[in-house]
Amino acid sequence: MAIRVMFLLVILIVLPFPSHCADPDPLQDFCVGILNDTSTTSLNGFPCKPASQVTSDDFFFDGLTNEGNTENAFGFSATVGNVLAFPGLNTLGLSMNRVDFAPGGLNPPHSHPRATESGVVIKGKLYVGFLTTKNVLYSKVLTAGEMFVIPRGLVHFQMNVGKEKAMTITAFNSHLPGAVVLPTTLFTSKPPIPDEVLTKAFKIDASVIDGIKAKLGAINY
Repeated sequence: MAIRVMFLLVILIVLPFPSHCADPDPLQDFCVGILNDTSTTSLNGFPCKPASQVTSDDFFFDGLTNEGNTENAFGFSATVGNVLAFPGLNTLGLSMNRVDFAPGGLNPPHSHPRATESGVVIKGKLYVGFLTTKNVLYSKVLTAGEMFVIPRGLVHFQMNVGKEKAMTITAFNSHLPGAVVLPTTLFTSKPPIPDEVLTKAFKIDASVIDGIKAKLGAINY
């Protein structure tokens, strides 16, 4: 009996736990995603393009080469390089973004439910921070060449505190990390969160809630 218990313990230690992983490990060399295929249901990726139809172009992406439009209320632009933009990433467990900031621009508090994020500042000066589940803020002002990491699922932000434009390249250990942007999630959801919930949560009047909703609802970024 003792030997059997020991054997089971060894198996539990050696085998990887799904909770320790991001995307599942691929079981093939590649799986270029077919994004518009509605004939099958896939839980952790898109159906694979037949290998005979795959070309070199499927593995290269120039979508991060151009500066994003930061002329919006937040003064930032996130250009995504996830599986939806770059199907060659399908099932490979990684993606990248380019984030551009106008002077004073803010990437508002948000989280990525399916990925840890790492990034490097390419130009400018960014104030980067994240909050733990115990409401502790870890933050620092970074300049070009400096790197940061945001643990999976934690709320974080970046703000341009320099006088010039700023830009960072970020990477994720998921081909589709997702983003929950707190201001828009709370105040522009469809259907909307009832005012009674928001007024009680934030201890403010309904008129303030309505004003925030009106301002955020008009933002296009």
